[in-house]
Amino acid sequence: MLTQELIPEELVDRPQWVCWRRAERDGKPTKIPVVPGVGSFASSTDPETWGDFETAVEYLERGRADGIGFVFTEADPIVGVDLDDCRDPDTGDVDDDAKDIITRLNSYTEISPSGTGYHVLIQGSLPEGRNRRGKIECYDKARFFTVTGDRVTGTPTAVSQRQDALEVIHREYIADEKTQSTDSPTRVTEREVSSSNTSLDDDTLIEKAKNASNGAKFDRLWNGSTSGYDSNSEADMALCCMLAFWSGGDTAQMDQLFRQSGLIREKWDEVHYADGSTYGEKTIERAIERTSEFYEPRSTGESETDTPTSDSDDVDNTRSRAYLVEKNRLLRERVNTLEATLDKRDERIEELEAEVERLTGSDVLDDKEPDVDDVNHLGATGDEGDSEATSLWGRTKRLFGE
Repeated sequence: MLTQELIPEELVDRPQWVCWRRAERDGKPTKIPVVPGVGSFASSTDPETWGDFETAVEYLERGRADGIGFVFTEADPIVGVDLDDCRDPDTGDVDDDAKDIITRLNSYTEISPSGTGYHVLIQGSLPEGRNRRGKIECYDKARFFTVTGDRVTGTPTAVSQRQDALEVIHREYIADEKTQSTDSPTRVTEREVSSSNTSLDDDTLIEKAKNASNGAKFDRLWNGSTSGYDSNSEADMALCCMLAFWSGGDTAQMDQLFRQSGLIREKWDEVHYADGSTYGEKTIERAIERTSEFYEPRSTGESETDTPTSDSDDVDNTRSRAYLVEKNRLLRERVNTLEATLDKRDERIEELEAEVERLTGSDVLDDKEPDVDDVNHLGATGDEGDSEATSLWGRTKRLFGE
């Protein structure tokens, strides 16, 4: 059972707790955050859906949730370092990189719910740049960490101030290659990222996206709503396309922002492709391929008086670009729908032509349409065989009329 004594007071004292339940998305297990004591969906960006530690634990003990979690915010100094798939749950064996990180950070560390990884919690400030590489991730806002209280023996019981150690760990294990010193080894598999064409920081990018012409759609996706989409994957792609536009196709920034959105789930980091790419990496790659235009802000050297456009003009231009991107996407979808409709119509025509050939080959119909006078004559004479042929011809015409 979780008790207050098991959890560092630096976390217990803050009303930033949620509960979580196990669920499946796209056939994969995930953890859904819920409001402590209520059970409705919680959001890592909405304080109204959080509660205090006691409420979260009580709700867990009542059997209404599978665990509790702590939400990181910009207002607190807490940083979480997630080490995934580095521990054998049966033997307790740990890989060398995880041992090195845990030792150097020297702060409260606990075993993850799956038993295959660790969560290290420290006090500090996350360095700029990417926050993930391989199986190592760092978070300091808009994300919740599951908390088990299963502390690793020998690690501190407190969340310690470890800014210097965090910066070294970030540089050696996570930072982009261009920011690493020549004597710092790269300890995980490298994956190149595209350079950013924009100078927008995360907060500015999100603000601009929400104020664009399709801002309402961005806001819904950003908050985790998948309404209007047939699957979670389609919603993921839609948000990534918008992030691709605003970030200038910067894969690192897209990844970092998506992880702050309400759509993030464990599937994001799962390897789904033969080349070793994760679902998230491939989604970002395809989103960039689908994006035909990217946001281009004014150069940083320009002042407001250096350009004829005003602030309102800049907003209008931004909205126009976002509108055109979305319009192009909708047009591509419409073209695909029309092509599918034409394919079905072609199949129907082939079926009708085959039916006509079958009928004309049966020697029941003549090669030409009966003359009106002949039809009247046949009706008058009551010739049963000829009348049958005329009726069959009429049915064939009606069939073609369909």
